[in-house]
Amino acid sequence: MSGAVFSLGSILVDLTVDVPTLPERGGDVLATATRTLPGGGFNLAVAVARQGVRCVYAAGHGTGRHGDLVRAALAAASVETLLPPRPGADTGFCVVMLEPGGERTFVTMPGAEAVLTAADLAAVRPGPDDIVAVSGYDLVYPGSGPALAAWLPDAGVRLALDPGPLIMDIPRLPPVAVLTMNQREARLLSGRPAAHGTNLLAAVTTALDRITAGGSATAPGRPAAGGRPPWPGRATTGERPAWPGLVVVREGADGCVATGGPLGDRVVTVPAPTVRAVDTTGAGDTHTGVLLAALTAGRTVDDALRLANRAAAIAVTRVGPATAPTAAQLHGDATAE
Repeated sequence: MSGAVFSLGSILVDLTVDVPTLPERGGDVLATATRTLPGGGFNLAVAVARQGVRCVYAAGHGTGRHGDLVRAALAAASVETLLPPRPGADTGFCVVMLEPGGERTFVTMPGAEAVLTAADLAAVRPGPDDIVAVSGYDLVYPGSGPALAAWLPDAGVRLALDPGPLIMDIPRLPPVAVLTMNQREARLLSGRPAAHGTNLLAAVTTALDRITAGGSATAPGRPAAGGRPPWPGRATTGERPAWPGLVVVREGADGCVATGGPLGDRVVTVPAPTVRAVDTTGAGDTHTGVLLAALTAGRTVDDALRLANRAAAIAVTRVGPATAPTAAQLHGDATAE
Protein backbone atom coordinates (compact mmCIF):
# COMPACT_ATOMS: atom_id res chain seq x y z
CA MET A 1 0.00 0.00 0.00
CA SER A 2 1.24 3.47 -0.86
CA GLY A 3 -0.95 6.53 -0.36
CA ALA A 4 -0.88 10.26 0.20
CA VAL A 5 -1.64 12.56 3.12
CA PHE A 6 -4.17 15.35 2.55
CA SER A 7 -3.64 17.95 5.24
CA LEU A 8 -6.52 20.15 6.40
CA GLY A 9 -4.33 21.46 9.22
CA SER A 10 -4.26 25.21 8.62
CA ILE A 11 -0.90 26.84 7.95
CA LEU A 12 -0.09 30.23 9.41
CA VAL A 13 3.12 32.18 10.00
CA ASP A 14 5.11 31.83 13.22
CA LEU A 15 6.61 35.08 14.54
CA THR A 16 9.05 33.53 17.01
CA VAL A 17 10.93 35.50 19.65
CA ASP A 18 13.56 33.92 21.90
CA VAL A 19 13.11 35.22 25.46
CA PRO A 20 15.10 34.55 28.66
CA THR A 21 11.79 34.21 30.54
CA LEU A 22 8.14 35.12 30.03
CA PRO A 23 7.28 38.67 31.08
CA GLU A 24 5.06 39.20 34.10
CA ARG A 25 1.61 40.58 33.40
CA GLY A 26 2.04 44.17 32.22
CA GLY A 27 5.82 43.72 32.02
CA ASP A 28 8.38 43.39 29.25
CA VAL A 29 11.50 41.39 28.44
CA LEU A 30 14.16 41.84 25.76
CA ALA A 31 14.21 39.13 23.11
CA THR A 32 17.55 37.70 22.01
CA ALA A 33 16.50 36.57 18.51
CA THR A 34 13.49 36.48 16.20
CA ARG A 35 12.34 34.43 13.19
CA THR A 36 9.39 34.67 10.77
CA LEU A 37 8.60 31.27 9.24
CA PRO A 38 5.56 29.20 8.22
CA GLY A 39 4.18 27.17 11.12
CA GLY A 40 1.07 25.35 12.29
CA GLY A 41 0.09 22.72 9.72
CA PHE A 42 3.22 23.48 7.70
CA ASN A 43 5.30 21.44 10.13
CA LEU A 44 3.19 18.32 9.59
CA ALA A 45 3.12 18.75 5.80
CA VAL A 46 6.90 19.10 5.62
CA ALA A 47 7.38 16.05 7.86
CA VAL A 48 5.26 13.98 5.49
CA ALA A 49 6.94 15.24 2.32
CA ARG A 50 10.45 14.66 3.70
CA GLN A 51 9.61 10.97 3.98
CA GLY A 52 9.03 10.81 0.24
CA VAL A 53 5.25 10.54 0.70
CA ARG A 54 2.94 12.74 -1.37
CA CYS A 55 1.40 15.52 0.72
CA VAL A 56 -1.41 17.83 -0.39
CA TYR A 57 -2.21 21.00 1.57
CA ALA A 58 -6.00 21.26 1.29
CA ALA A 59 -6.76 24.17 3.64
CA GLY A 60 -6.91 27.92 3.06
CA HIS A 61 -4.21 30.51 2.39
CA GLY A 62 -4.37 34.25 1.83
CA THR A 63 -3.33 36.82 -0.75
CA GLY A 64 -1.02 39.00 1.37
CA ARG A 65 2.66 38.72 2.28
CA HIS A 66 2.05 35.91 4.79
CA GLY A 67 0.15 33.92 2.18
CA ASP A 68 2.95 34.46 -0.33
CA LEU A 69 5.48 33.24 2.23
CA VAL A 70 3.43 30.10 2.92
CA ARG A 71 2.96 29.20 -0.76
CA ALA A 72 6.63 29.67 -1.52
CA ALA A 73 7.60 27.47 1.42
CA LEU A 74 5.14 24.74 0.42
CA ALA A 75 6.50 24.70 -3.11
CA ALA A 76 10.08 24.53 -1.84
CA ALA A 77 9.11 21.57 0.37
CA SER A 78 7.43 19.71 -2.54
CA VAL A 79 3.99 19.97 -0.91
CA GLU A 80 1.09 20.41 -3.34
CA THR A 81 -1.45 23.21 -2.79
CA LEU A 82 -5.03 22.22 -3.60
CA LEU A 83 -7.04 25.44 -3.20
CA PRO A 84 -6.44 28.86 -4.82
CA PRO A 85 -5.57 31.84 -2.58
CA ARG A 86 -8.58 33.26 -0.73
CA PRO A 87 -9.17 36.80 -2.02
CA GLY A 88 -9.37 39.73 0.36
CA ALA A 89 -7.59 38.13 3.32
CA ASP A 90 -4.04 37.34 4.33
CA THR A 91 -2.82 34.21 6.11
CA GLY A 92 -2.79 34.60 9.90
CA PHE A 93 0.11 34.51 12.31
CA CYS A 94 1.16 33.18 15.71
CA VAL A 95 3.45 34.94 18.18
CA VAL A 96 5.69 32.23 19.70
CA MET A 97 7.65 33.06 22.86
CA LEU A 98 10.45 30.51 23.14
CA GLU A 99 12.19 30.09 26.51
CA PRO A 100 15.57 28.43 27.20
CA GLY A 101 15.04 24.67 27.27
CA GLY A 102 12.48 24.78 24.46
CA GLU A 103 9.20 25.65 26.23
CA ARG A 104 6.82 27.69 24.04
CA THR A 105 3.93 30.07 24.74
CA PHE A 106 1.60 31.20 21.96
CA VAL A 107 -0.75 33.99 20.91
CA THR A 108 -2.57 33.26 17.63
CA MET A 109 -4.28 35.63 15.20
CA PRO A 110 -6.24 33.54 12.64
CA GLY A 111 -6.54 34.65 9.03
CA ALA A 112 -7.51 33.16 5.67
CA GLU A 113 -6.30 29.71 6.77
CA ALA A 114 -9.05 29.61 9.41
CA VAL A 115 -11.85 29.52 6.81
CA LEU A 116 -13.08 26.34 5.10
CA THR A 117 -16.32 26.09 3.14
CA ALA A 118 -18.33 23.15 1.87
CA ALA A 119 -17.06 23.99 -1.63
CA ASP A 120 -13.46 23.86 -0.39
CA LEU A 121 -14.01 20.44 1.15
CA ALA A 122 -15.73 19.14 -1.99
CA ALA A 123 -12.37 19.55 -3.74
CA VAL A 124 -10.72 17.14 -1.27
CA ARG A 125 -10.93 13.77 -3.02
CA PRO A 126 -8.50 11.32 -1.45
CA GLY A 127 -8.21 7.71 -2.51
CA PRO A 128 -8.73 4.60 -0.38
CA ASP A 129 -5.05 4.38 0.62
CA ASP A 130 -4.81 8.04 1.62
CA ILE A 131 -5.14 9.72 5.02
CA VAL A 132 -6.81 13.08 5.66
CA ALA A 133 -5.19 14.93 8.58
CA VAL A 134 -7.31 17.36 10.61
CA SER A 135 -6.24 19.82 13.31
CA GLY A 136 -8.23 20.64 16.41
CA TYR A 137 -7.72 24.33 15.69
CA ASP A 138 -9.76 23.94 12.51
CA LEU A 139 -12.59 22.23 14.38
CA VAL A 140 -12.69 25.22 16.75
CA TYR A 141 -12.32 28.12 14.30
CA PRO A 142 -15.79 29.59 13.55
CA GLY A 143 -14.85 29.88 9.87
CA SER A 144 -13.98 26.21 9.39
CA GLY A 145 -15.46 24.21 12.28
CA PRO A 146 -19.08 24.00 11.05
CA ALA A 147 -18.09 22.91 7.53
CA LEU A 148 -15.67 20.29 8.89
CA ALA A 149 -18.26 19.00 11.38
CA ALA A 150 -20.70 18.48 8.52
CA TRP A 151 -18.12 16.90 6.21
CA LEU A 152 -16.16 14.56 8.49
CA PRO A 153 -18.84 11.94 9.29
CA ASP A 154 -19.41 11.13 5.60
CA ALA A 155 -15.89 11.66 4.27
CA GLY A 156 -15.46 7.90 3.71
CA VAL A 157 -11.67 7.98 4.16
CA ARG A 158 -9.15 7.38 6.92
CA LEU A 159 -9.11 10.48 9.09
CA ALA A 160 -6.38 11.49 11.51
CA LEU A 161 -6.88 14.14 14.21
CA ASP A 162 -4.40 16.01 16.37
CA PRO A 163 -6.72 18.00 18.69
CA GLY A 164 -3.99 20.37 19.91
CA PRO A 165 -4.07 22.74 22.89
CA LEU A 166 -7.75 23.66 22.34
CA ILE A 167 -8.90 20.06 22.80
CA MET A 168 -11.54 20.96 25.38
CA ASP A 169 -12.99 23.67 23.12
CA ILE A 170 -13.79 21.23 20.32
CA PRO A 171 -17.61 21.07 20.26
CA ARG A 172 -17.69 17.50 18.97
CA LEU A 173 -14.79 15.06 18.89
CA PRO A 174 -15.35 12.89 15.80
CA PRO A 175 -14.37 9.21 15.78
CA VAL A 176 -11.36 8.96 13.50
CA ALA A 177 -8.88 6.31 12.38
CA VAL A 178 -5.96 7.98 14.19
CA LEU A 179 -6.18 10.25 17.24
CA THR A 180 -2.83 11.58 18.47
CA MET A 181 -2.31 14.04 21.34
CA ASN A 182 0.40 15.18 23.70
CA GLN A 183 0.51 14.52 27.43
CA ARG A 184 -1.10 17.83 28.43
CA GLU A 185 -4.02 17.28 26.04
CA ALA A 186 -4.45 13.69 27.21
CA ARG A 187 -4.60 14.82 30.84
CA LEU A 188 -7.22 17.44 30.01
CA LEU A 189 -9.38 14.96 28.13
CA SER A 190 -9.08 12.23 30.74
CA GLY A 191 -9.37 14.48 33.81
CA ARG A 192 -6.23 12.85 35.25
CA PRO A 193 -3.74 15.71 35.75
CA ALA A 194 -0.99 13.55 37.26
CA ALA A 195 -1.33 10.41 35.11
CA HIS A 196 1.31 9.30 32.62
CA GLY A 197 2.28 6.32 30.49
CA THR A 198 -0.10 3.39 30.26
CA ASN A 199 -2.21 4.75 33.14
CA LEU A 200 -2.81 7.96 31.21
CA LEU A 201 -3.58 6.04 28.02
CA ALA A 202 -6.12 3.90 29.87
CA ALA A 203 -7.80 7.02 31.27
CA VAL A 204 -7.92 8.55 27.78
CA THR A 205 -9.48 5.47 26.17
CA THR A 206 -12.08 5.31 28.96
CA ALA A 207 -12.98 8.94 28.27
CA LEU A 208 -13.12 8.29 24.54
CA ASP A 209 -15.39 5.26 25.01
CA ARG A 210 -17.71 7.50 27.01
CA ILE A 211 -17.66 10.13 24.27
CA THR A 212 -18.36 7.53 21.59
CA ALA A 213 -21.26 6.22 23.62
CA GLY A 214 -23.04 9.55 23.40
CA GLY A 215 -21.24 12.81 23.88
CA SER A 216 -18.25 15.02 23.33
CA ALA A 217 -15.35 16.31 25.38
CA THR A 218 -17.23 19.46 26.32
CA ALA A 219 -20.88 18.49 25.92
CA PRO A 220 -21.45 14.95 27.23
CA GLY A 221 -25.14 14.91 26.25
CA ARG A 222 -24.53 15.46 22.55
CA PRO A 223 -24.37 12.48 20.18
CA ALA A 224 -21.02 11.59 18.69
CA ALA A 225 -20.45 12.01 14.97
CA GLY A 226 -21.23 8.97 12.87
CA GLY A 227 -19.27 7.25 10.14
CA ARG A 228 -17.30 4.04 9.87
CA PRO A 229 -13.52 4.47 10.12
CA PRO A 230 -11.88 1.85 7.90
CA TRP A 231 -9.73 0.48 10.71
CA PRO A 232 -11.58 -1.74 13.19
CA GLY A 233 -11.84 -0.66 16.79
CA ARG A 234 -10.89 -2.39 19.99
CA ALA A 235 -13.11 -5.07 21.40
CA THR A 236 -16.05 -3.63 23.29
CA THR A 237 -16.30 -3.95 27.06
CA GLY A 238 -19.76 -5.04 28.09
CA GLU A 239 -22.29 -2.93 26.21
CA ARG A 240 -20.10 0.16 26.00
CA PRO A 241 -18.79 0.80 22.45
CA ALA A 242 -15.06 1.31 22.17
CA TRP A 243 -13.43 4.26 20.45
CA PRO A 244 -12.87 2.90 16.91
CA GLY A 245 -9.41 4.17 16.00
CA LEU A 246 -5.77 4.14 16.96
CA VAL A 247 -5.08 6.34 20.03
CA VAL A 248 -1.57 7.74 20.52
CA VAL A 249 -0.39 9.75 23.53
CA ARG A 250 2.91 11.55 22.94
CA GLU A 251 5.00 12.03 26.08
CA GLY A 252 8.02 13.95 24.83
CA ALA A 253 11.29 12.52 26.11
CA ASP A 254 9.42 9.45 27.38
CA GLY A 255 8.27 8.48 23.89
CA CYS A 256 4.65 7.50 23.32
CA VAL A 257 1.99 4.94 24.18
CA ALA A 258 -0.73 3.66 21.88
CA THR A 259 -3.66 1.28 21.60
CA GLY A 260 -6.76 0.68 19.46
CA GLY A 261 -7.22 0.61 15.72
CA PRO A 262 -4.98 -2.05 14.14
CA LEU A 263 -3.47 -2.75 17.58
CA GLY A 264 -6.82 -3.94 18.94
CA ASP A 265 -6.60 -4.23 22.74
CA ARG A 266 -2.80 -4.39 22.64
CA VAL A 267 -1.02 -1.51 24.40
CA VAL A 268 2.29 -0.42 22.89
CA THR A 269 4.90 1.60 24.77
CA VAL A 270 7.61 3.04 22.51
CA PRO A 271 10.60 4.80 24.14
CA ALA A 272 12.23 7.85 22.55
CA PRO A 273 15.94 8.30 21.86
CA THR A 274 17.76 10.42 24.46
CA VAL A 275 18.72 13.83 23.05
CA ARG A 276 19.39 17.37 24.24
CA ALA A 277 16.36 19.47 23.27
CA VAL A 278 17.00 23.03 22.10
CA ASP A 279 13.61 23.85 20.52
CA THR A 280 10.44 21.79 20.85
CA THR A 281 8.48 23.89 18.34
CA GLY A 282 6.87 21.57 15.81
CA ALA A 283 8.00 18.36 17.50
CA GLY A 284 4.44 17.08 17.88
CA ASP A 285 3.69 17.89 14.23
CA THR A 286 6.87 16.09 13.19
CA HIS A 287 5.79 13.04 15.18
CA THR A 288 2.31 13.09 13.64
CA GLY A 289 3.55 13.73 10.10
CA VAL A 290 6.06 10.89 10.15
CA LEU A 291 3.51 8.58 11.80
CA LEU A 292 0.97 9.25 9.04
CA ALA A 293 3.59 9.03 6.29
CA ALA A 294 4.71 5.64 7.58
CA LEU A 295 1.13 4.36 7.82
CA THR A 296 0.29 5.46 4.27
CA ALA A 297 3.47 3.70 3.11
CA GLY A 298 2.12 0.46 4.59
CA ARG A 299 4.33 0.16 7.68
CA THR A 300 3.00 -1.50 10.82
CA VAL A 301 1.79 0.71 13.66
CA ASP A 302 4.71 -0.41 15.86
CA ASP A 303 7.24 0.55 13.19
CA ALA A 304 5.45 3.82 12.42
CA LEU A 305 5.50 4.84 16.09
CA ARG A 306 9.20 4.02 16.39
CA LEU A 307 9.99 6.16 13.34
CA ALA A 308 7.80 9.00 14.62
CA ASN A 309 9.61 9.00 17.98
CA ARG A 310 12.99 9.07 16.28
CA ALA A 311 11.90 11.90 13.97
CA ALA A 312 10.61 14.02 16.86
CA ALA A 313 13.83 13.41 18.80
CA ILE A 314 15.88 14.65 15.85
CA ALA A 315 13.56 17.66 15.38
CA VAL A 316 13.99 18.99 18.94
CA THR A 317 17.77 19.17 18.48
CA ARG A 318 17.25 21.76 15.73
CA VAL A 319 16.05 25.37 15.99
CA GLY A 320 12.90 26.22 14.04
CA PRO A 321 9.34 25.03 13.50
CA ALA A 322 9.80 22.73 10.47
CA THR A 323 12.80 20.64 11.52
CA ALA A 324 11.64 17.13 10.60
CA PRO A 325 14.43 14.90 9.25
CA THR A 326 14.46 13.53 5.73
CA ALA A 327 13.85 9.83 5.18
CA ALA A 328 17.59 9.25 4.75
CA GLN A 329 18.39 11.02 8.03
CA LEU A 330 15.61 9.17 9.81
CA HIS A 331 16.91 5.82 8.69
CA GLY A 332 20.44 6.42 9.89
CA ASP A 333 22.33 8.88 7.68
CA ALA A 334 22.45 12.01 9.85
CA THR A 335 24.40 13.92 7.16
CA ALA A 336 21.94 13.30 4.32
CA GLU A 337 20.01 16.21 2.83
